[in-house]
Formats: sequence, structure tokens, C-alpha cells
Amino acid sequence: MDRIASWLLAAGLALAPVAAAAQDGEGRLTGLKLSGDQPIQIESDRFEVDETRGVGIFTGNVSVVQGPTLLKSARMTVHYDRDAGSATTGSAAIQRLEVEGGVYVRSESQVATGERGTFDMQTEVLTLSGKEVVLTEGENVVVGCRLTVQMATGQAKLESCKGEGSGGRVRMLLTPGSENRQ
Repeated sequence: MDRIASWLLAAGLALAPVAAAAQDGEGRLTGLKLSGDQPIQIESDRFEVDETRGVGIFTGNVSVVQGPTLLKSARMTVHYDRDAGSATTGSAAIQRLEVEGGVYVRSESQVATGERGTFDMQTEVLTLSGKEVVLTEGENVVVGCRLTVQMATGQAKLESCKGEGSGGRVRMLLTPGSENRQ
């Protein structure tokens, strides 16, 4: 399950590259590092497995920790490759993760929040979405409704909240010198 690290660390984004490219809504993310060598601890109120569908569902106060990265949500669905091991024991290859219900991701000094998120292991694409996706690093804040990250290339795109009362724009607050106060 160390591929969960890819999703977790992608969501704990370094905001400087996103901020630098906010005018066109796209940017290149740098500094993404995977912690595949560190153990992953998953806790929830309940865990169900459906081997016939290749699905594992964690519900209720889901908490996933790997190194300095923390993911919290109400529900996490893990889609496994049914032909490559057992979902019950965690030995199956993960195809896709889906989280929903107050998604919160913290990695070192960055925090990302949204209503739901997905990470496709084959394409290495992370998507975090909701009425308000908020990325913060210290005093700097970027707000939109859909964040898509191409992990292989480091390309990221934050889309506005068209029709959500925001005027259809990505919003950003940058505080000069804030990187020196962290």
C-alpha cells in the first residue's frame, strides 16, 4: 500500500509554484517527494472488503499517516486489482483511491482541504475537488474548486468555482516575507 504515499504527498503540495503560476491557473509543482520507504498507518471506525469487486472501504474518522503526512476523511475507498493479491490482507495492487467527506491533508508546512479526492495509480493523476478547495502554506492561501496534479510531470491546474458565487475566479492571498516566518 505504499502507493498511497503518492496520493498523500501530492495533496500536501508546495504552494510557491502554484502561486507563481496562478494567473493562468496552471503551474509546475516541484519538490514532490515520495516516501515509499516509510510505513503507512491507516485507522478508521470500520473496514469492509468486497473481494469480488476488489474494493476496500474505510469509514468513520479515517486517518492515514505516513511520515510527516496526514490524511483525514469520513470515507476512503481503495480499488484493488483483483488478479494481483488479496484486498483483505492488503497485498493486492491498488488501482485507485477515492476519499470523501471533509478531506484534510497535511504534509509538513502545507495543508489542503476539499470535499472529495481521487488518485489514479496508473495515470498518476490526483484530483481534489469541492465547493472550496483550499491550499495553505503559512499565511499564503489559494482557493479554487478543482485541483488536478499530474504526478509524473509535476503539472498542476487549479480551476475556479464557476457558478459558486466566486465570480468564476481562482483566489489567492500571498503575504510577503511569510516564507521567512515559518
